[in-house]
Amino acid sequence: MGTGQSFRVALCQLKPRKGDVAANVAAVTEALPAGADLAVFPETVLSGYFVEGAAREVALTRLELVKALGAPPAGRGCDVALGFYERGRRGVYNGMAYLTPAEGRYEVVHVHRKVFLPTYGLFEEGRFVEPGREVAAFDTRFGRMGMLICEDLWHSLTPSILALDGAELLLSGCASPARGFGPASPLPGNLDEWDRIAARTSKEHGVFVLLAHLAGSEGGKLFAGGSSAWAPDGSLMARAPLFAEATTSVTVDTGDILRIRQESPLLGDLSNALPRLRASLDRAWAGEQSPGGSTGGRSPANAGARTVAVRDTAGRPVRTSRTPVRSHPQPPTRPGASDLEAIAIDPGLVESALVEFIRDEVSRRRGFERVVIGVSGGVDSAVSLFLACMALGPENVYGFRLPYATSSSESLEHARLVIEAAGAHEGTLSITGAVDAYVTEHEPGVTPTRRGNLAARIRSVILFDQSARLDALPLGTGNKSERLLGYYTWHGDDSPPINPLGDLFKTQVWDLARHLGIPAAIVDKPASADLIQGVHDEHELGISYHRADPILHHLLRGHDPASLTRLGFDETEVRIVWKRLSSTHWKRRLPTVALLSETAIGESYLRPVDY
Repeated sequence: MGTGQSFRVALCQLKPRKGDVAANVAAVTEALPAGADLAVFPETVLSGYFVEGAAREVALTRLELVKALGAPPAGRGCDVALGFYERGRRGVYNGMAYLTPAEGRYEVVHVHRKVFLPTYGLFEEGRFVEPGREVAAFDTRFGRMGMLICEDLWHSLTPSILALDGAELLLSGCASPARGFGPASPLPGNLDEWDRIAARTSKEHGVFVLLAHLAGSEGGKLFAGGSSAWAPDGSLMARAPLFAEATTSVTVDTGDILRIRQESPLLGDLSNALPRLRASLDRAWAGEQSPGGSTGGRSPANAGARTVAVRDTAGRPVRTSRTPVRSHPQPPTRPGASDLEAIAIDPGLVESALVEFIRDEVSRRRGFERVVIGVSGGVDSAVSLFLACMALGPENVYGFRLPYATSSSESLEHARLVIEAAGAHEGTLSITGAVDAYVTEHEPGVTPTRRGNLAARIRSVILFDQSARLDALPLGTGNKSERLLGYYTWHGDDSPPINPLGDLFKTQVWDLARHLGIPAAIVDKPASADLIQGVHDEHELGISYHRADPILHHLLRGHDPASLTRLGFDETEVRIVWKRLSSTHWKRRLPTVALLSETAIGESYLRPVDY
């Protein structure tokens, strides 16, 4: 290890264009900073992460990677570590390459293939790529390094191998969608977890840990950025901003490693103990019983367990997190009969995420400058309108009032009020003539419910036509509670291609509305679809959102109705929510198609969101 050396590392946080390798190579080249010795880019930065069945198409061989990168830019000839899908002899891999400048080109020093492929929850990586089979440190002109990709770092075994193999720096590219926007931290919950993992790994092994995270939105999966650098004592050296492309620079001095390892010789202890533990490891892997009578590590009980200068791309200083890293995870919230704490949000953090989501999905991904929104006078459309104006500018947002004869005058006035407050364009298009023409001619005996659904669908038709006229994209307004309870008009309220509120419970939307400064008259009034005169949501649902939302939350977290009742929730209310949740799955799916082939769309033929 010697006395060490000091060098400059840049964490380059980018928003790749889905599937566009050439554009992403150009973005990587453009992002290479002057004065850096090593630039670290995120996982799959050359293609985007959620490419699904297109992984083979965007994959590059190592030779193709070198050709695509071309010659190192003049004055920016640093080493580069970047994530890409690699085409190998046996299939496609999620890879991370370390390259160094050579004569007029880059030279591949090492490629790590991701070992742990998540295939659970929102991930299906193991379905499309092959797992790597080796973890090894490697020598560079700046010392000995190791690379891991995302979940590889969550398992203690892989960084331990690299540290024992002499790595002084662990470089990790990550594509971790933002999840968890509670008030306990200014970071999304997934980044809090990454902080705990990185701090523990660096401190345990006495190594620098450098994490480069993706930013941007891929089909609604929002990458938060927040790349970070960690010193060998487990302290945070630098943090990149959230939800933005940025370059975050940090100076690494490998001479610190020896000093810190002398103070805390955990790696040396592991190295000394490992020969004695080899037999235990082999026995645990084989599932054999230990001499003391306890079973090995593959018992059912534990089978499958898983364990500075910051500037944006324009060179402007950016604000980073103000809160120190928590050393311990927050305790789980116990379900309770009035448990709204479990779904509390940090509205400022949610605002930042959704503004970036709208800007990314509308403009950057789909190439639109404008959006159209149906503004009902309710809180959901008001929040979508405000967020859109913040993301795109009010001059690019068109709010339409689409009243029917039975719409309340209060709703019309509130819709006008919120459009005026947001500064958006206002339009009023009555749907009374269109609805009544159909009813009078064909269905004079229509029920109020059918008439309401007819009105909702005609509003959607008009919004899509206005979007074509204005070259704008329709923006949705439906919240998570309505979607889970099935309380919306199929192919009406849910038809816009982009919806910023679809993963927020109604009570969370109210919290966000108050934070955004939506007029109190809109936030505080009873929720109503305004499809049937005088009927509010609570009348039709049989339960308020304040009571339903915690029940929905805990049902989604794996509780069943019986367990919630035992924990104190009202049995009748649980039954109401459970019945609506379990009987409306069809409304949250695309049309059911008879599967007749081995290439059924959405089953076997899986593609990413095509922009």
